[in-house]
This record gives sequence, C-alpha cells and structure tokens, in this order.
Amino acid sequence: MASVSVLDFGARGDAATNDTAAIQQALDACHDSGGGRVLFPAGKTYLAGRLVLRSNVEIHVERGATLRASPDPAHFVFAPTCWPPASAFLTAHKATNIAFSGGGTIDGNGRAYIDQDLGPIYVMKEQRPFTFFLVSCANVSFHDITIRDGAHWTIRLTDCTDVVINAIRILNDLKLPNNDGIDLDRCRNVRIANSHIECGDDCIVLKAVKSPEFTAGCENIVVTGCTLMSTSIALCVGCEAKAVMRDVIFDSCVIRSSHRGLAIHLSEECDVENVLFSNMIVETRVFHERWWGRGEPIYVVALP
Repeated sequence: MASVSVLDFGARGDAATNDTAAIQQALDACHDSGGGRVLFPAGKTYLAGRLVLRSNVEIHVERGATLRASPDPAHFVFAPTCWPPASAFLTAHKATNIAFSGGGTIDGNGRAYIDQDLGPIYVMKEQRPFTFFLVSCANVSFHDITIRDGAHWTIRLTDCTDVVINAIRILNDLKLPNNDGIDLDRCRNVRIANSHIECGDDCIVLKAVKSPEFTAGCENIVVTGCTLMSTSIALCVGCEAKAVMRDVIFDSCVIRSSHRGLAIHLSEECDVENVLFSNMIVETRVFHERWWGRGEPIYVVALP
C-alpha cells in the first residue's frame, strides 16, 4: 500500500463530523501493509481526536486541506502507558520512519480551549492537547507543512533521535500561553532549518523534563536559517532540564518582536556545554508583565 486516502475509509472532511475512527483505520491499514503515505485530499477539513502513528507511515495533508484537532478535550484523554500520559492530537510511541508533509495545514484548534481573554494573555481551560507528542521515535521528518493554533506545546518530541524539521511554518496565537513551537525533550541528532515560527511561548526550546524512565539529555542539535517571533523566548536551552544539554548550534536566524531573544536558563541539576549562537539578528520588545521576559536580547541565568 504505497498510498491511501482517508476518504476511502469513510472520512467525511466536512469540518463537523468526527473522522477519528476513519483516519485511524487508514493509518493502521497503511502500517499493516508495509507502510506508505496516508493522504488527506485537498478542499476539505478533517476533524479528529487522538491519532496514533506506527512505523513507516507518512501523513500527507495536501495543499488546500486541513487536519484539525477536535474542540472536545475528552477526545484526547487516554490511560497511562510506559510513556508519559498526556492529552495529544498526533502521537507515536517507539515508531520508526514516520513523516508529516504535504503543503496543507495541521490545526491544533487552540482557540477552542480559551477560557478567558484578559487582553494581553488568555486564560486557558484546564485540559488542552499537545498538537504533536512523539516519544522514543527515530527517523522522524516534518517538511513543507503549516501547523497553526497550537493549544499547548505544538511539536513535543521526547527521547527521539534522528529528526529532520525543514521548511515548516508554525503560526500560533501570540496571546496563548504555553503554546511552544518545538520542544526537544531529551532528543539527539536533530536538524531544524528554513522554518518560520510564531508562538506565544518559546519558539524552539531544549529540555530534559523530569522522568522516571529516560536518562538521556539533548545532544547534537542544529538550528539554522529560521525566522522567529515569540511573546516569550525565541531560542532557549534549559528551564526544565534534568540531564545534560550539549553540542548545540544555532546559526543564521532572525528574531523579531520577541520578549526574549537568545536564552540559556539553568534552573535544575544539569550541565549546559558546547552551545554556539552565531550570525543572529535579534530584535526584542516588552509585551506585558504577565509574560516571561523583559525584552532581553540575550538572557543567561543560573539559579536554584
């Protein structure tokens, strides 16, 4: 099965019907037949809850098509397993050779999870899904895709290795807190390039979140040729860091209208070493005291 359409499995794509079951059947059939591409044809909006990818599957959202997260938080809740329990839209666990592509849009539907608008910042409902949450995956690719309106962290990768993110757009609401663009949590051998990211929270951040299961840190990371805007930090190393952050290159990026530009935030028991920032243009501003930052172009902190 080199290619299959979700329409062949009963997806409606009318922006109202919950297409979760039909899309999951297409993803599973593609994997079971040896892998390939699952197509979301143009001209439709596919509404779904949690979707699980397995190895050798590519989600291909065509130009003019949208894959949108459900506005109902109950569609994302699942029982704890060996990987961190969380609400998430597109997920994978120990999958190899998976990809997201197509020129279309993946919509996290963050506006459905706004509780109050306080002017400079939203108050969010208690439960809201990550747009992507991939755990212990290898050979992962994101390319030529627009991801918009994340309700929480947009692309969360935990314990993943050999990741390529190239020529994507992340367009999040600048008033929505915690809608980070790309969170690399204990990941290795990651390349992020040629992308544009706008987020209320960190655009690209390296972490090693507390975990009883994982021990690795973030290593061998290259970020280059990106344009960034954040109501928090554009490029950040640390903050939630329980393991080493090392061998990281940030090069040739342009940061505009951000609350902080470049940041190393050592606040937990880890080491940060061999981090290089080069060829950067950084423009910052102060948004509001409810947001993190005070317009610092370069922010380096080490504190208990």
